[in-house]
Amino acid sequence: MFNFNQIPDVPKFFGRRKGRVVRKAKQFLLDNMLPQMRVTPETVFDAERLFGGVKQEICLEIGFGDGQHLYGQALKNPQNGYIGVEVFQNGVANLLTLISGLKEGDNLPENVDVRDYAVQNIRVFDDDVRLLFKALPDDFFDKIYLLFPDPWPKKKHAGRRFVNPDNLKEIKRILKSGGIFRIATDHPVYKRHVLRTMHQNADFVWTAKCGDDWRKEPVDWVRTKYQQKAIREGRRPVFFDYKKL
Repeated sequence: MFNFNQIPDVPKFFGRRKGRVVRKAKQFLLDNMLPQMRVTPETVFDAERLFGGVKQEICLEIGFGDGQHLYGQALKNPQNGYIGVEVFQNGVANLLTLISGLKEGDNLPENVDVRDYAVQNIRVFDDDVRLLFKALPDDFFDKIYLLFPDPWPKKKHAGRRFVNPDNLKEIKRILKSGGIFRIATDHPVYKRHVLRTMHQNADFVWTAKCGDDWRKEPVDWVRTKYQQKAIREGRRPVFFDYKKL
């Protein structure tokens, strides 16, 4: 894994990289399966080469958490290619578990091959997405997902929020014209921040025509455990789709 904080011209990363101890089966997947799916800043980002064939759409999920949305999208849409970005090692391991079906207590195989599984259209960058931006071509993605990012609700931490002018410049560059940048949040501070920041950006237009367009889940939505927990605790998620002009 790249050491983000040793690169002088990139802002410091704030957040966790590791949580609870990764158990044996998940560590096996991190050691043996992840290298087959990993992309790096040195990867040649040619969609056909990257996914072994032509894909209808190429999508990026920034901070995929435990991988449920990314896995669900890839499973439902084998005609598309997905690049998932997540710095949290436990989340990456959970995604690999979803793909492989290998659980703790199972007999570990001698080796693992991603081509043996139903979902083969995911590639993973297991570090901060800002390290990858310079390697990504212009107009590469049809959709970009930013789902339930850390809201950094305190005013003094506002500069850490992902939706900011610098990151939006990169999102605009790598997203195709007419492509969708989807942001979901359950936090009122981040909701207001997104609306204000995106309204001030002339490169994107909010696609909502009525309240249901952002209060209700999009038709292609995949629910996650985090979202279900938020709903149980009374936090109502919202879903903003912005189209690149």
